[in-house]
Amino acid sequence: MTNDLSANGTSRKLVTQGFLVPFILITSLFFLWGIAHGMLDTLNKHFQDMLQMSKAQSGMIQFSVYTAYFGMALPAGYFMKRFGYKKGIILGLSLFASGAFLIAATTSFESFWIFLICLFIMGCGLATLETAANPYTTKLGPKESAERRINFSQSFNGLAWVIGPLIGLFIYGNNSNVKGEKLSSMILPYAIIGGTVLLVAILFIIVKLPEIKEEESVSENDYVTSSDGTIASKPLIKYRHFVLGVIAQFCYVAAQTGVFSYLINFVTDANQNPHFDVKYGPYFLSIGFALFMIGRMSGSFLMRVFEPTKLLALYALMCCLLLPVVSVGAGWVSLIALYGVFFFMSIMFPTIFALGIKDLGPKTKKASSFIVMSIVGGAVFPPIMGLIADKFNMSVGFYAPIPLFVFILYFGLRGHKIQNAS
Repeated sequence: MTNDLSANGTSRKLVTQGFLVPFILITSLFFLWGIAHGMLDTLNKHFQDMLQMSKAQSGMIQFSVYTAYFGMALPAGYFMKRFGYKKGIILGLSLFASGAFLIAATTSFESFWIFLICLFIMGCGLATLETAANPYTTKLGPKESAERRINFSQSFNGLAWVIGPLIGLFIYGNNSNVKGEKLSSMILPYAIIGGTVLLVAILFIIVKLPEIKEEESVSENDYVTSSDGTIASKPLIKYRHFVLGVIAQFCYVAAQTGVFSYLINFVTDANQNPHFDVKYGPYFLSIGFALFMIGRMSGSFLMRVFEPTKLLALYALMCCLLLPVVSVGAGWVSLIALYGVFFFMSIMFPTIFALGIKDLGPKTKKASSFIVMSIVGGAVFPPIMGLIADKFNMSVGFYAPIPLFVFILYFGLRGHKIQNAS
């Protein structure tokens, strides 16, 4: 990896020497779960059509996956604290593959609830991988470039999200009304995903992966004095930037999942002008994800010049300004504004993550678990947007994420700042 220079002339490597191979392997995980999520966001409309479901009901797809994040993140963090990052990654890949294989094996039942259970298992694997890979990536180089490094890895996550909807085109190609075959087009994609993930798990078993030890050094800010004069280790809840980071990540994933989940509905809604046939929906979603990927790649580059916190605040502000344009239903202008939201959301997850766990030393793994738990925002919000869309129309539903981006704007301006112990 090439070096770049900070303002004071000191070298800031993207990756520490000797950690390049682990960095590449970990980055591959971002790609894998990006494929899973990219496909997920094509399924809402497919289930609405094939099983005659409402938008609010199909939002349970995201609910099942992101609820798994909430339930699995903390156990995954404890698992890795005891057994290390490598075994945590292998556990996550195993659960991921199991969920994918189960989806392929149970589609003939045409049971939405069985599908949600399989998604929940797969979501447990994704949660474990994110609990491991996000903090691990920040530790593979100087802390000054942590935000840029995780944005670089997350760029491959963005690339996978472009590919995911294109795989979804294969799923949309099935229009069978024969009992037991309505969801048959899902078998091959999920079987291939399961097999690929299983091979990657075997690779991680074989390859030696260095265990990154969290910093053990402490400062006066790592301790608090109670009313009786006792000095104790400072609990995570006392780190204001961490607590606000958890809230900001909840807001971001809630907003992101809502926007991603209903783009196909937006472009195929009969009340939307222009509107398109549902078979073209995955193409439109893929275009959005391409802009999302470009945003992450360019954001990683821009962080060499601009402070990540200022970039985060600017991008959140742009989302706040663009969403009302989406919601007024102004035809192509609204669609372009929605694509702008895709672009400006790009850097938010990795940047919030890196800022939320910054300077937490030995508390990093536990803090990472809580931030991954906050991804449960993705479970809560799509059904809410779906209810609004069912009552009014899909355009009106895009007003809902605005308050969430307002909080992210605050986190980028002030909430990220590390304060003294209190």
